[in-house]
Amino acid sequence: MRFYFLLAILAVGLAFLILNHDSGRTMGMDNNDFGRLVTLSAIATMMAAGILAGRRQIGESVRQAGIWLLIILMLVAGYLYRFDLQDFGNRLTAGLIPGRAILTTSASGEQIMVIHKGVSGHFEADVSIDGTPLRMLVDTGASSVVLSYEDAMRLGINPDNLVFSIDVSTANGRALAAPVTLREVAIGPILRGTIRGMVTEQGRLDQSLLGMSFLETLGSIEIARDELRLKD
Repeated sequence: MRFYFLLAILAVGLAFLILNHDSGRTMGMDNNDFGRLVTLSAIATMMAAGILAGRRQIGESVRQAGIWLLIILMLVAGYLYRFDLQDFGNRLTAGLIPGRAILTTSASGEQIMVIHKGVSGHFEADVSIDGTPLRMLVDTGASSVVLSYEDAMRLGINPDNLVFSIDVSTANGRALAAPVTLREVAIGPILRGTIRGMVTEQGRLDQSLLGMSFLETLGSIEIARDELRLKD
C-alpha cells in the first residue's frame, strides 16, 4: 500500500506538469526542474519500495521496481520532449500525406507551415477559398491566385458575369482570364481576406494556382529540399 501511495504522489506531480505546461512553472519551479525532481523522486520511490517489500524475493522486487521505474521515466521523458515528439509526428504525417500543410515550431519558437513536394514534383496544398476546399498548386511564378474554370464554378462564381480581358500564360498556352476578388483564402491556420484572383477560360487550366497575391502577404517563403516552408 505504501508503494502504491508513493506512485500516486508521483502521478499527481505529473498531472501538475501537464496542467501547468503553458505557464512554464509548477509550484514555483521551472517545469524542466520540476520534471527532474519527479524523476529523482521516482528513483527514490523504487529504492524505498524495494526495502519495504523485503518479504519478497530480491529478484522479483528488483524486476517490479524496474518496470515501474521505466514507466515513470518514459512518462517524464514524454513530457519533457513533447514538442520534439509533436514536431516529429507532424513531419511524418506531412511526408506520408503530400499536400497536407503541417504546422511546426522552429528552434526559435516561430510557427511555420510545411508542405512536402508531391509525386508530381510540385508543391500542392489543400487550400480553402471562401470556405470551399480546393487542391491547388503553389506557384511563386503566378502573379495572383488563378482559378480554373471548374474550380470557380465550385466556389459559386458565375462565369457569365465575368469579363475575360486579361491575357495570361498557362501550361496549355495563352489564355484569357477574368479578374475576381476572393473574400477569404486560407491554408492551414494562415488566413487572408480580400485576395486578388483570376479565373481562366474553360479548359485552359488543369489545376488552380496559389500565386503571389496570397504568398506575398506571408512573412517568408523558403524551399528546403523537398519542403516548402511558409511563415505567417
